[in-house]
Amino acid sequence: QVQLVESGGGLVQPGGSLRLSCETSGSIFSIDAMAWYRQAPGKERELVAHITSDGSTNYADSVKGRFTISRDNAKNTVYLQMNSLKPEDTAVYYCAAASRATYLGGNYDYWGQGTQVTVSS
Repeated sequence: QVQLVESGGGLVQPGGSLRLSCETSGSIFSIDAMAWYRQAPGKERELVAHITSDGSTNYADSVKGRFTISRDNAKNTVYLQMNSLKPEDTAVYYCAAASRATYLGGNYDYWGQGTQVTVSS
């Protein structure tokens, strides 16, 4: 089993920045890919960014150039740096982790509890 704990959410004004953290514990040796998803009220959950064990990253078009995903293997933590935030970025952000097999199938095995990000003036 793998446990994921997100932190760093909050209220920020448009144009501001936040950094989300996702600390992992448990059987982390099994993890190949990590990702951040988000879900806004009344909308489906969407993939924001992911990063694989070799450092490859991918981003949703809506956040390219503004968000950066990174991982610190020594701290077993994945980050999402969010800059130039917009009101439409308001959502609950979830951290997810997957073994290689699950990731290649387009799914994630483990999920965090989520952290609220609100962008408003």
